[in-house]
Amino acid sequence: MFNLLKTAVLMAAITALFLAIGAVLGGRQGMTIALVLALGMNFFSYWYSDKLVLKMYNAREVDETTAPQFYAMVRQLAQRAQLPMPRVYIIDENAPNAFATGRNPDNAAVAATTGIMRVLTDRELRGVMAHELAHVKHRDILISTISATMAGAISMVANFAVFFGGRDEEGRPVNPIAGLLVSLLAPLAASLIQMAISRAREFEADRGGAEICGDPAALASALDKIDRYARGQPLGTAERHPETAQMMIVNPLSGGGLRGLFSTHPATEERVARLMAMARGGAVR
Repeated sequence: MFNLLKTAVLMAAITALFLAIGAVLGGRQGMTIALVLALGMNFFSYWYSDKLVLKMYNAREVDETTAPQFYAMVRQLAQRAQLPMPRVYIIDENAPNAFATGRNPDNAAVAATTGIMRVLTDRELRGVMAHELAHVKHRDILISTISATMAGAISMVANFAVFFGGRDEEGRPVNPIAGLLVSLLAPLAASLIQMAISRAREFEADRGGAEICGDPAALASALDKIDRYARGQPLGTAERHPETAQMMIVNPLSGGGLRGLFSTHPATEERVARLMAMARGGAVR
């Protein structure tokens, strides 16, 4: 419940930030233009991003014949989650990771690397796939698209101000120093809020995944193992397409000094601690 509330507050914050920046730098007209452009870009992303990302990773669709055990696992978990059966993909990558995509539960897909299927036990893999199905159930693709729309719109308004000069609601030029500061800081603030939303959704997917599989300790063990592998064996495709790293169950790219603020994923140690607390409390179905 806390993470749901946190997501709602952060979504309200990024919307308020957009409205404020638009009013300061571009007035109502500039704000409207930026929002329309951002909506157009993210509408395409929302409808076609699943196909694009699966193609980027050369994912191959499998079924009961080509991957019977893995497919049966996903089907059983989808039934437990009361979800339609998603399309199932395998990615030929040594680095262990997994993700979910698709605009809604009826058009969802889950994918796992050959590496994750090799290094995890069946119990741990169930936890991972339950986490991905929790993303589908919570419609996190929609939430991330909306937050990306707002963040993109804020960046566009800021770019307009840099190149054309900001104007207020009455058409008067904005103070150049104030305009420059807002143009530089607004996209950063929007990115920080967007990443915070992503981290909140990961915590919620951990909780939901633990409930779906009924085994929080297994998911905790899987996250710890994937994180340790990710530090020494980055996911090659994610390095070439870093924008896809936020989709993975564990960030496949190494972080920098301010990792906590600028990461799309919470610290694995905190995720593991929360799941183990669930396991000790018996908060599973």
